[in-house]
Amino acid sequence: MRLRRWAKYDILSPMVKIKLTQTGSRNRKTYRIVAMEDSKRRDGRNIENLGFYNPLVKPAQLTIKEDRLKYWLSVGAQLTDGVKNILKTK
Repeated sequence: MRLRRWAKYDILSPMVKIKLTQTGSRNRKTYRIVAMEDSKRRDGRNIENLGFYNPLVKPAQLTIKEDRLKYWLSVGAQLTDGVKNILKTK
């Protein structure tokens, strides 16, 4: 029996992480909280926008879709350190 090289069971599914992507101009950074594949670049293509974070206003503005965040965590997505720190301060 010969195994096929690219059989469905040989390919690992990519890890999904919940990351921050930068928006805004220089010295006026704001961030989007997004779900994206681990291998994508910081401002690469995302799967879903989960929220928005603006650290420039006092107090910092944070809007997040909590139901979608819970969904992504339930299917195995990992939080990056930056998102963990933001959610702790919430």
